[in-house]
Amino acid sequence: MSLTDKILAINNDLPIRTDLPVHSGKVRSVYWLTAQDSQRLIKQKGYPVPSDTPLAIMVISDRISAFDCIWHGEGGLNGVLGKGAALNAISNHWFDLFKQHGLADSHILDIPHPFVWIVQKAKPVLIEAICRHYITGSMWRAYEKGEREFCGITLPEDLTRDGKLNELLFTPSTKGVLRNIPGVAEADDVNVTRQDILQNFKAFNFESEQDIALYEKLLSEGFNVISNALAKLGQIFVDTKFEFGYVKDLQGNNKLIYMDEVGTPDSSRIWDTEQYNQGKIVENSKEGFRQLLLSNFPDPDILLNKNRMPEREALARDNALPVEVLMQVSKTYIDIAEKITGKPIILSANPKAEIIQILRDEYQLID
Repeated sequence: MSLTDKILAINNDLPIRTDLPVHSGKVRSVYWLTAQDSQRLIKQKGYPVPSDTPLAIMVISDRISAFDCIWHGEGGLNGVLGKGAALNAISNHWFDLFKQHGLADSHILDIPHPFVWIVQKAKPVLIEAICRHYITGSMWRAYEKGEREFCGITLPEDLTRDGKLNELLFTPSTKGVLRNIPGVAEADDVNVTRQDILQNFKAFNFESEQDIALYEKLLSEGFNVISNALAKLGQIFVDTKFEFGYVKDLQGNNKLIYMDEVGTPDSSRIWDTEQYNQGKIVENSKEGFRQLLLSNFPDPDILLNKNRMPEREALARDNALPVEVLMQVSKTYIDIAEKITGKPIILSANPKAEIIQILRDEYQLID
């Protein structure tokens, strides 16, 4: 088996039985099951959801996205070895810990394979909920240029780069393009204030105004659970993105849950504590890969300036990264996953063939 066989780069071509088009994101692909298969699995597996709940197979890939582009390596290497399994293992670990602490559920009902989740249909809250405990990245760049207000929060004058903030900040942005909300630009990933959300909670897909307080409670509690666990492992939880949605419980009532991934190197910054205390930043997340891209291309503004997307896309398309670079990224993902979960990440010789076999033999979802 070659290295490329071990990497799941294309995940939207699996022969899973579905009546709908496969939804393929930057990293995950979603296959909506037929109503018949959903109902059969709910009954066979005893999933705690109403019998008419739509289910989906969510398959992660080993692709790596940064600055809204997919990057590739030399020799046809179109992903990062072990990345998908590492991301899922980390999310699964945190979701389990959330349950142990009595926080909200996730949309995951079953984990047939390290690359695969079976999820129930959720109505997403249209907010990317960013939590920040340190000032770094885009917030620091804006602060350095003189900006002091972020999502309705005014920052003090005496902050230093990569320094800890006085409190955990929530800096939400729009998920997708939201229209007809006063004061909110009609574009993806636009910063919004708490007041924007309160005054237009239905436009953001909240069921009630009261759920905004619940969402903030889950943000804070989820962040603290992960931060405390990472601190015991000598790691700093710098910032992260949470996503939420509504699902139906067994009685058919809506409940707010965590969805997508949580606390992963893709959605978070994680720093080594010992190195930080010595004045050095060692990234144990995708941020290290982003920094590498910024330092290796002659014009980093292409990667940072949204108005230069065509140039950025060309950069990602036309530059095959050295295999050693992607293998170093692989080590970062696998090492932090094994540190967090306390278990080895088992690398599959051929993940696609394994997934097909399991979904055919154990779930009868492939003809």
